[in-house]
Amino acid sequence: MKTMSFNRYSREQIEEHVKHLGDWFQNIDLQGVPTAPAHFLGDYPSVKWRRFADSVPRDLRGKSVLDIGCNAGFYSFEMKRRGADRVLGIDSDDGYLAQARFAAEVLGEEVEFQNLSVYDIAHLGEKFDVVLFMGVIYHLRHPLLALDLIHEHVANDLLIFQSMMRGNSSVPELQNDYDFRDTDVFESPDFPRLHFVEHKYAGDPTNWWIPNRACAEAMLRSAGFQILDHPEEEVFICSRKGKAGAPL
Repeated sequence: MKTMSFNRYSREQIEEHVKHLGDWFQNIDLQGVPTAPAHFLGDYPSVKWRRFADSVPRDLRGKSVLDIGCNAGFYSFEMKRRGADRVLGIDSDDGYLAQARFAAEVLGEEVEFQNLSVYDIAHLGEKFDVVLFMGVIYHLRHPLLALDLIHEHVANDLLIFQSMMRGNSSVPELQNDYDFRDTDVFESPDFPRLHFVEHKYAGDPTNWWIPNRACAEAMLRSAGFQILDHPEEEVFICSRKGKAGAPL
């Protein structure tokens, strides 16, 4: 696998650049320099990645990967290390993209990064074999639209999806239809629901919609994805099937 030369930076220079680039949400090891060593979730996202890494194809040679909401590029780099021919990370935050580009340079990973919103992915004009949509959906005001756009415009085969979830974690057996007067089903704590956050959650004003598990699964199916695996509490491995809005 081809990599770039990364010997141009000393440890002191890496430390200086990491500090200059501001607060990092992803803790990435840059030649022994951690970018977010005091992360409130620990060694994040490595601790989460280890819990579902075996469910992602280990050999991605010949594959293209799109990392939507790539942040500082942690998952993009992991996909490149598995041999993906092309990895594109997109994010709408220039600060995170600056971190990602610097990390790629230090690590010697040939990953492309662009400033692009999930709502604008049609502009890419191409489909990808693997799409990662990790930790993004609850930051969106229009989450189901985002899944529909991913299905229509960029997903060729595999979707790796992760979302924070709150509320009941069980998945009920639901009928395909209910009578207008049958309202009891909506009182069930495991009925699919999105929790709307008007102001802030965990100090973050961009946490808009937080699903329970049943809702996350239902939204994926509604957008035209088939759930293949649920290897970690918040992670779903999906294949692209059917049409958005059509039952699978």
